[in-house]
Amino acid sequence: MPDPRPEVLDFLLTRRSRPAKTLAAPAPDREVLTRILTAAARSPDHGKLEPWRFIVLERPALTRLAELVRTQGPALGQPPEAVEKAASAYANSPLAVVVVASPKASPKVPEIEQLLSAGAVCLGLLNAASAAGWGANWLTGWPTHERAVLPEALGLREAETIAAIIHIGTETVAPPERPRPDIAAITEWVAE
Repeated sequence: MPDPRPEVLDFLLTRRSRPAKTLAAPAPDREVLTRILTAAARSPDHGKLEPWRFIVLERPALTRLAELVRTQGPALGQPPEAVEKAASAYANSPLAVVVVASPKASPKVPEIEQLLSAGAVCLGLLNAASAAGWGANWLTGWPTHERAVLPEALGLREAETIAAIIHIGTETVAPPERPRPDIAAITEWVAE
């Protein structure tokens, strides 16, 4: 017989991301963030490979990365508005966690499963931060995909990529609810 947890299901049915630009200090301290990261790491992981890792960006690191984005963006042909939008996300964030997809060589677990595990960790991190009372937002953007910008600045290895940058802080504005998927339109029931 199932052991329902209606409060958890209600949380999941109402959780939502908070725009990064609306997050402010304070952010969780190391003790609280470690608990959030521990919850996020309890994600599906076929083969127990841990094909992901975390890089926590505190204020000084975020300021440095904002400047890097401002200097590298034009050199990479990014339009000024894209450069400033990306730089502002780092410059104004109280704290961010980089989830690095770090696939491991495995004869049993294909890379796609490992990348999906990294994505599950990202969602777990968002949910854990929200459950702990913090606002959180999953962002990527051109600086995460340009090898010469964030991957290089953060020391990622050749096979590693940035799955997400999760900004975490104190919510200053509750955003309005947004439209959600029509479950009937995207669900197929197969009985035979």
